[in-house]
Amino acid sequence: MSDDFLPRAAAPAAARPAPSWAKKSPPKSKARTTGKITARRYAAPRDPHEHARKIAENVLDAWYQSFGGSSIDVPLGTVAGLSLMRNHPGLADWVLNLAPEQLPQLLKEIYLGHWIKRPDLINRAIRLHDWAWNPEPDQQQLRAVHAVTRVAINTGLMDLTGHEDPWQCSEADVLSPLLTGLRHKSDKKWRGEYHTPACVTDLLVNMTVDKDFAQPGMCIREPALGSGSMFRSVAQRLRDLGLNTHDFHWYGNDIDSLSAGCAAVNAIIWDLGPRCLIGCADSLAPEDDYAKTRAEALEAFEERDQYLGTAHSLVAVRRAFDLVDELMPSQEPVA
Repeated sequence: MSDDFLPRAAAPAAARPAPSWAKKSPPKSKARTTGKITARRYAAPRDPHEHARKIAENVLDAWYQSFGGSSIDVPLGTVAGLSLMRNHPGLADWVLNLAPEQLPQLLKEIYLGHWIKRPDLINRAIRLHDWAWNPEPDQQQLRAVHAVTRVAINTGLMDLTGHEDPWQCSEADVLSPLLTGLRHKSDKKWRGEYHTPACVTDLLVNMTVDKDFAQPGMCIREPALGSGSMFRSVAQRLRDLGLNTHDFHWYGNDIDSLSAGCAAVNAIIWDLGPRCLIGCADSLAPEDDYAKTRAEALEAFEERDQYLGTAHSLVAVRRAFDLVDELMPSQEPVA
């Protein structure tokens, strides 16, 4: 083969300055990183009520943009479950790195953990977490739950509801703007569901509740509870007066099961105490709804005790078998 077919070395050229486009750094890749995800610091509004509304707006966008469907109890129950967690260091990052199919198990463990303490309230909120027990969940719905979880945490949900101090946890009602945003306008109209703004409930409570009025042992009732905004304002007012919410009786009732479920979760978040009962019935009906709600609460505690008793028995039997295995190890037959 002739050397004419081989490439020839180019003659050395004079050095030229690099073009302007070559000095720019290459654009960042839009590909999703596979490393560990960390929660970003969200510049939350100074007003906690505005912060709660921002969380609700972002959750609504994430749910519908992910085609989550029309089951509003799913995003509502997801945010409610996350609101029950305490904001321990590293917990938000751990949750963000869970796969979509792992989130139902997380939510079940959160609700079960609180069910041991307050089975009556968790039973009242069953519509918020019943979907998590579905053995064959919809994959698209799980992806929407995953999107809701990420946006809620990154918008500062745990910074608003994850405090150890109940006063800080009670600064805003996160579930109220989310529930009203998920409701269709016509649905709210025929239900007659209009949640009272926090500024109005705070004003009413500050005008009526003082040390002469609020006496430990008294009962605070709300026949149209909604998600519990009035209870939140009263609880904050009592704390400002140096009183303990556990020293008061609370009874709230709402005809809508989703609203009553939100109020039950909020009763735990706001630490209203062991004397808080949340009912789901028609307050205008002639029946004694308080007696029915109290009977349901007692039944929930009895059922809890039965389950725990059975669990303790199973644990004791298992430990006994383990001890027998240690004292009498099995011997393999000699050939």
